[in-house]
Amino acid sequence: MAGTGDFFTAALAFPTALFSFALVVVVGYWLLMLIGGLGFDGLHGGHGVGHHLGAGHAGHVGPVGHVGHGVGGHGAGGSVAHGASGGHGAGGGSAHAPGHGNGHHGGVLDALGLGGVPATVAVSLLVALAWFVSLAGTVLTSGAPARGGVFVVALVASWAGTRALVRPLRRLFPEDRPVTRADFVGRACVIRTGRVTADFGQAEVTAEDGSTATVQVRTPDPEPGLTAGRTALIYDYDPDGEHFLVAPFDPSPPGL
Repeated sequence: MAGTGDFFTAALAFPTALFSFALVVVVGYWLLMLIGGLGFDGLHGGHGVGHHLGAGHAGHVGPVGHVGHGVGGHGAGGSVAHGASGGHGAGGGSAHAPGHGNGHHGGVLDALGLGGVPATVAVSLLVALAWFVSLAGTVLTSGAPARGGVFVVALVASWAGTRALVRPLRRLFPEDRPVTRADFVGRACVIRTGRVTADFGQAEVTAEDGSTATVQVRTPDPEPGLTAGRTALIYDYDPDGEHFLVAPFDPSPPGL
C-alpha cells in the first residue's frame, strides 16, 4: 500500500499534477470514443459523417458552373472547396471551411513538426509522454528548482518523442485530396436536360468515390443525340464559361 501511496503522491505533486489532469482528460476522451462507437470519424478530428459514409446525393445546382454538394457527394464547377456540414461545395476557391475539420491542419502542431496526423493523436501522445517523464523526474528529485527543471525536461522530451512517433504514423492518416475539375475530365456522364447546346445543359457525373454531382455541360457544335438520359463523355473544361465540354459517347463494348 505504501507503493500505491507514493505513486499518487508523485502523480499529484508538481510538475506531474499538471499533466495528470490532462492525462485524465485524454484517457476519458479515448474511452468515450471506444464506448460511444464514434469510430474513425473522430480519429480524423472532425470529418463529417457524410464524407466517409454518405451515399453520395447529387449536388445542388447553383449558378452556371457552380455546383453545390449534398452529404457525401462532390460538387464541381469553377473551382472546388470543402463546404460546411461535412459536405463539399464548389465556389470561388479551393479552401477548407469549418465543417471539414482541421485534424490534419493544426497550425501550431505543424509548426512544432507534429502535423500530418489528427490533432487528437498528437495531443494525446504529448500529454502521455510528458506525464511519464515528469512522474519519473518527480520521484527522482526534490525541491522547487529541481522540479522546475523536470517540468522543462518533460516538455522537451514529450515534444521530441511525439515528433519521432508521428513520422511513421503519418502513413496511416493520408490527407484527403480535394476534388478538382480535372477529376471529372475523361469521365462519362448522363445528360439530365432535354438538350445540350453551346449555352445550356446539365449532366450527372459519378466521382471516383462513387458520389454523384450535377455539373454544367456544353457542346460547341449542335449534337441532336445529347438528350436526357443519354451518355456523354466529358473531354475538357472551359474555365472562362465555367462548364465542361461533352461529346456523345457509347459505353457499350465494341461489337455489341
